[in-house]
Order: sequence, then structure tokens, then C-alpha cells
Amino acid sequence: MNWHDAWPAPAKLNLFLHVTGRRADGYHLLQTVFRFIDRCDTLRFAPRVDGAIELATPLPGVPPESDLTVRAARLLQAHSGCRQGATIHLDKRLPMGGGLGGGSSDAATVLLALNHLWGTGLTRAELEHLGLNLGADVPVFVHGRNTFAEGVGERFTDVALPAATYLVLEPPVHVPTAAIFGAPELPRESTPIAAAQWRPGIGRNDLEGVACARFPAIAEHLAWLREQAATAMMTGSGACVFAAFSDPAAAAAALAALPAGFSGWLAEGLEQHPLAEIR
Repeated sequence: MNWHDAWPAPAKLNLFLHVTGRRADGYHLLQTVFRFIDRCDTLRFAPRVDGAIELATPLPGVPPESDLTVRAARLLQAHSGCRQGATIHLDKRLPMGGGLGGGSSDAATVLLALNHLWGTGLTRAELEHLGLNLGADVPVFVHGRNTFAEGVGERFTDVALPAATYLVLEPPVHVPTAAIFGAPELPRESTPIAAAQWRPGIGRNDLEGVACARFPAIAEHLAWLREQAATAMMTGSGACVFAAFSDPAAAAAALAALPAGFSGWLAEGLEQHPLAEIR
């Protein structure tokens, strides 16, 4: 891929999410399975000779210096000693505060793309480690495989997942992740399971109860979706909820039956991140 190409930043779904403890530094210990889907943000890059990093499409309410795409590019510059710059164009399709990992995915795509375009030569493992400085979900997007993740989300055991069509609903709320993880009523003592024991349909989302109580719109959307598929759950810390369908026609029928005022879309599960083979 080259400078003129469009670089995808796919969403993820958490097929389960257990909180198994909390470290002394406040970080939560998790177990989850990340699945990539074909709903994506898209990034484009233009080279700069002045070494500057510029986001040409800033997000409303997010100062460019705080944007994860800018932070990722500057982190790669500083770590590698690269003197090249870039102008970043971001076509944002994934909702903020939706639990789909959009910001983390954007940051990971910046690391992967500019490592390739600038020729900085970092390995994927080095980029994963670098990405952890930006957020707990960034390493999995760099890793690029559907995976069972543990720790704070940085230890991976890759998994093969069956084909599935997902109906994803977007409740009209923005959920701050820190507020969910900081809630005193959050369960934090789920019994760990071995990666080899996990199968699709096993597990729940431990964050769901807190998010539903604090954001009733999530509970409303989830209740409707569970009438269509009993295994529906929330992804991440919310707000989005999803259900898996083995039959695409059944997923389309459920989407067509959405109540007035609900927003949703279909996505296919991916076998791996679209940039899983980029070097």
C-alpha cells in the first residue's frame, strides 16, 4: 500500500467481557474475545517534509493534540526518530463512546500505516507495545487477529471464529469508559477461564449492568434486540449492543423490524484485520 491508498480502521465487538480483578495501579484485569467486523473508519495520509503532524479533519470537541490519531503519529515519530511528517484525513463512520473501539482502531491504523509509509521498520510486536501507551484496546488492532485477550488487554491467544452477520444497534448516548470502570457496583471477581475452554456463546459482558442502569437507552435497545436473538449483548463499555446471526437473511429481517427511533446496521465478521499482513 502507498500514500494515495485508503487505510481501513475496522470496528471490533467483544464477544464476551469478564472483569477478573483489579491491579494495584487501578487497571482492571479482563478476559475477552475481540472480533473484527467490516464496518470501518477510513484514513488517508499525505507526506510532509516539515516533520509536522496535522489532522485535516478534526473531530468536533476534540482538540487535535488530544486526538488519538495525532498522538499515535507523534509517538511513532518520537520512538523511531523519524523526521518525516504527515497530514492525516479521517473519514469517521464509527460512533464515539460506542464500545466499538473506533478511536483505538484509528490509532492502530496510524501506527501500521506510517510505520509502512515512513519505513520506520518497527515489528508488529514493537507496535503493539507502543500502542499500549495510547490505550488498552490499541494493541489488539495492531495485532490484527481475532483473539482471546487477557491482562489489561495485551496478552493474546488467537481464535478461529465462525462466519456471522451482526446486527449492531447504536443507542443515542455517549458512554465514557472511565465512568463504567470506575463504578463501585461494577463486578470485578469473575472466575478466569482458559482460552482453550472458550466457545462462541460462552460468557457475558460484566460492564452491561452498570451501563444499562446509568443509560436507560442501552437497556431499552438491548431488551428489544434480545427478543430477536437471546444471546444479544453490549460490546465494550457501551453504548452499542449487538446480536450474531448465522443466517444473513434473519439478520436483515431483524434490521427491517427496528422500532421507530432506533438506529442500527449490519456487519460481517472478519477472519482477520484488513491490515493483518502489512509490513
